[in-house]
Amino acid sequence: QVQLVESGGGSVQAGGSLRLSCAASGRSFSRYDMGWFRQAPGKEREFVAAISRTGGSTYYSDSVKGRLTISRDNAKNTLYLQMNSLKPEDTAVYYCAASQIGSGWIPNRGYDYWGQGTQVTVSS
Repeated sequence: QVQLVESGGGSVQAGGSLRLSCAASGRSFSRYDMGWFRQAPGKEREFVAAISRTGGSTYYSDSVKGRLTISRDNAKNTLYLQMNSLKPEDTAVYYCAASQIGSGWIPNRGYDYWGQGTQVTVSS
């Protein structure tokens, strides 16, 4: 199994940027397809972005496309989420997740391991 720890959250003004990181330990990071999700107060958790195990394929929700970029460094066992042009509606706890499903992976669901989350707050 894999352990995931997010970092990089914080408070920024609208239009600002943040870079989230997710450090993985345990079983080989490159065996997992990875995703970012978020949960705002009073709302259900929602899909943000995902990346295949090689990094060759990326997927985004419509609400973040063009502003957020997912990437990974398998040599460093780390997943990233570069967040630009942030909006107040991006305020949420952000979670990274790992999927070991393999060929049946669906980017926006079906993850096996989750981090503890990092808070992102965007003020207007």
